[in-house]
Amino acid sequence: MNTIADPLALTTLLDRLARLTPESERRWGSLTPGEMLCHLGDAEEGVLGRRVTPGPAVSGKPRPIFKWFFITSPLRWPKGVETRPGVNPRKEGTRPTDFELDRARVVAGLHALSAATSDTLAPAHFAFGPMTLKDWHRWAWRHIDHHLRQFGL
Repeated sequence: MNTIADPLALTTLLDRLARLTPESERRWGSLTPGEMLCHLGDAEEGVLGRRVTPGPAVSGKPRPIFKWFFITSPLRWPKGVETRPGVNPRKEGTRPTDFELDRARVVAGLHALSAATSDTLAPAHFAFGPMTLKDWHRWAWRHIDHHLRQFGL
């Protein structure tokens, strides 16, 4: 099971992120490469407590089946699922500026998440409920993998 706690899996994600260009063509969805980077950066910063994501408060209600599918299962995430407005760069999320700065923000967030301790991360995900450090590490890998596959990476 891939996770950003594994240095090899983290390095592989970083290598894939490095191959993303502003001209990378998406295979599904509507985000541009720059918008995708902003979405990832906003999501990471929310987990790290660096950004208060606009929108409804996270309830923390356990949703074990939903969480299992998205965090633990080997099944790929569905395509085209609408994200929260607070991490959507076309709504309340950060809008793209400089592509390399936006990528650097994602890379810094990944490193911070991989080095974090459980008491420094958000206690719950808005859709999955309570999260452990292990859950956040797995979520980060799956989330970024999902969006890189969106661009054929």
